[in-house]
Amino acid sequence: MTEKPDNYRHIVRIANTDLVGTKHILYGMMKIPGVKLMYANAVLGIAGIDKTKKVGLLTDEDVKKIESALHSPEKMPTWLKNRRFDPETGEDKHLLTSDLKFTKDNDLKQLKKIKAYRGIRHMQGLPTRGQRTQGHFRRGRSLGVAKKKGKGGRV
Repeated sequence: MTEKPDNYRHIVRIANTDLVGTKHILYGMMKIPGVKLMYANAVLGIAGIDKTKKVGLLTDEDVKKIESALHSPEKMPTWLKNRRFDPETGEDKHLLTSDLKFTKDNDLKQLKKIKAYRGIRHMQGLPTRGQRTQGHFRRGRSLGVAKKKGKGGRV
């Protein structure tokens, strides 16, 4: 096993998420909610950091560069953002961490409140995108035909 340098950190905190120090930064950033491979690649390109560098070898300046690039999505192309044309403001955004979860929950609550078709399907626990339900989505409901309890022979 190779020795770790003195400045190696086992856990690095970026955007309120702990990243494992042994992974490449490109794949380690995918642990941050709202960041997938393409977005991580774009952030590292803007920050000017090598994609194959290990997370544990990042300096504090590198972490600051990454966080500033994460929180400034105006430099990113529109197709890369995860919330295009926000209904409230009308602008393109990219949400991260708890903001993403909070916004998604609010969107679902709004759909349920206005009783949109998708909201009703969410309330009933059924698929919302047109899938058939005869063979799938049967968890939590009665399945098949129940046998009668009785004499021990065939029913």
